[in-house]
Amino acid sequence: MDEHTPTAAVVAGRMERNRPKADYSELKRRVKEQGLLDKQPGFIARKMLINFALLGLSVAVLFLSDSLWLQIPNAVLMAFVFGQFGFVAHDAGHRQAFRTPRRNDLVGMLHANVLLGMSFGWWLDKHNKHHANPNQHDADPDIDMPVLAFSEQDALKKRGLFRFLVKHQAIFFFPLLLLQALSLHAGSVGFLLSHKTKYRALEAVLLLVHVVAYVGVIIAALGLGHALVFMLVQQALFGFYLASVFAPNHKGMLVLGSGDELGFMLRQVLTARNVHPHPITDFWYGGLNYQIEHHLFPTLARNKLREAHVIIKRFCEEHEISYYQTSMLGSYREIIAYLHQVSAPLRANAEQPRPGPGY
Repeated sequence: MDEHTPTAAVVAGRMERNRPKADYSELKRRVKEQGLLDKQPGFIARKMLINFALLGLSVAVLFLSDSLWLQIPNAVLMAFVFGQFGFVAHDAGHRQAFRTPRRNDLVGMLHANVLLGMSFGWWLDKHNKHHANPNQHDADPDIDMPVLAFSEQDALKKRGLFRFLVKHQAIFFFPLLLLQALSLHAGSVGFLLSHKTKYRALEAVLLLVHVVAYVGVIIAALGLGHALVFMLVQQALFGFYLASVFAPNHKGMLVLGSGDELGFMLRQVLTARNVHPHPITDFWYGGLNYQIEHHLFPTLARNKLREAHVIIKRFCEEHEISYYQTSMLGSYREIIAYLHQVSAPLRANAEQPRPGPGY
């Protein structure tokens, strides 16, 4: 639909004018009658086999030579493979693969805890809160970050180093993505130490297995010095890849106040941004470029999102609901522009002249 940069004011204006009475049950009926909500164990199994083969290739390359000229590209490959593991963990967390929660949990913990070093329970708790309250202040953990602000009010509350980072957050945004893997590891450990969850002990053991296997194999193959370089590059790029895929989903879209009470459909559609469909884009984003479809139907497997996209976009047009999508580069331009706009009061305050001695 729209190809220009959306602003909160524009989207909110459309929302107030239209207030469509779209029936979510009717949309669900259209999607369901096409068989799009069926579980997809075969698709997930194929993805897992491909990803494990790529991981095996990367590990084999580790033992071919300790030359950094070979191992830096290999670190890039392994970072990409870890991103693919993250997509499978996401699929399992949304119960897209299997009918029983236990099977989905086992696949989720295999990919999150064992392969990525991230607590599946921590991510699931955080991600469910996000889906229930996308882009809503004091409710969505994905916009509650110490190093970024998504409203002028949040920006003005920052202090110390965080205030400096937020003041220039449009500049620091992409470099900060390099720290995303570190944030995932730290958040996982903190969560397991402070929360009693169903699989707490198992998750802790699996995280330990990840650390021993990941660090041990790389040091055994490359030696300590080159291993440290490899792990630094691999973890930074893995975090960057994952965060760069998730960022276009909601950053720079409508942010809701803590008291806003939109219906489910408007809440999910107006706070989300799609990136234009394309086979390469669909693969790179793990299907998350269909963010509107994903939020309306979280259990919809990613190999069915493209078909659902046609149905949902048409439904939104019928009911005059603003359905926003843009290009990959366009989404990043919008995010940077929004972050720059939000942090403007901090820069304005810093530029105000100080009173002279005569005052």
